Amino acid sequence: MSRAAVLGTGSWGTTFAAVLADAGNDVTVWGRSPQTCRQITEEHRNERYLPGIELPHGVRATTDLRAAVEGAEVVAVAVPSQAVRAVLADVGPALAPDAVVVSLMKGVEPGTGERMSEVLREALGLDERRIAVVSGPNLAREIAAHQPTATVVAATDEQTAARVAHACATPYFRPYTHADVVGAELGGAVKNVIALAVGMAQGRGFGDNTTATIITRGLAETTRLGLALGAQAETLAGLAGLGDLVATCASRLSRNHTLGRHVGEGMTLAEATAATGGTAEGVRTCRAVLELAAAHDVEMPITQAVAAVLHEGLPVPEMTAALLSRPRKAEQA
Repeated sequence: MSRAAVLGTGSWGTTFAAVLADAGNDVTVWGRSPQTCRQITEEHRNERYLPGIELPHGVRATTDLRAAVEGAEVVAVAVPSQAVRAVLADVGPALAPDAVVVSLMKGVEPGTGERMSEVLREALGLDERRIAVVSGPNLAREIAAHQPTATVVAATDEQTAARVAHACATPYFRPYTHADVVGAELGGAVKNVIALAVGMAQGRGFGDNTTATIITRGLAETTRLGLALGAQAETLAGLAGLGDLVATCASRLSRNHTLGRHVGEGMTLAEATAATGGTAEGVRTCRAVLELAAAHDVEMPITQAVAAVLHEGLPVPEMTAALLSRPRKAEQA
């Protein structure tokens, strides 16, 4: 049995902790709420984020961050992207010398344009070979219910990827290893923005043709950005790209999809955020992705439209009209 830690008691952090425990690890989860940590440890539940789900007895929780990570061979980070640097400020010295750190987060940091693995590397002072990324069609609620899925464990070091994959492999959770960290992370970050667009369209009453169009063209602009940053097109056509995109755009379990639908139905961003009841990473990520795209001269019209609706007050009908009236060109241009 190996020792593992997960930072974050949200739905995905708690679910990944359960996966690690089911894979045979002794798992400690860190969170800020004493009540949630007590419930996880004593009742084996997290009713706030995973109501009705019983957690493995191998999962316990603490509000002591250093105690959570000390001695852990695998440390997974699942906190909101904007809080990463603050949370990890004093964690580095407490890490075991051979510990690997896993990003479960999907976003791009505003201002720096850095992917989450890059933020982790800087915040913890680690060599990139000790950092991995988990990304794929991984809706937390379904995995917590042991519904089968696959994921990608990406790392620049093959042994690190294999080590993390071994730590999280269960009969219902199948990890594939990959070396394309850039592609895995960009697929996970941009799909949240595309899911917002799909939600907005469905909130307006549009159907499957519109959804399929947004998903397909969303994948095209994600791939353009990925290639500009050195990702492989095959990665974005795989689990961490298309797989994650389809799951997030199609499911009402997705907070990004849900928030977009509320906006499409006429809610303001503040009203939609309150109604969604959780962090929709795409709201912040859309502007960071646009900054990254501008720096590499990449055109991302859907992402630009989502940012305009959420942050500039563009009405959703005008967004739709603007996208459809763009100059015609060859599909693969």
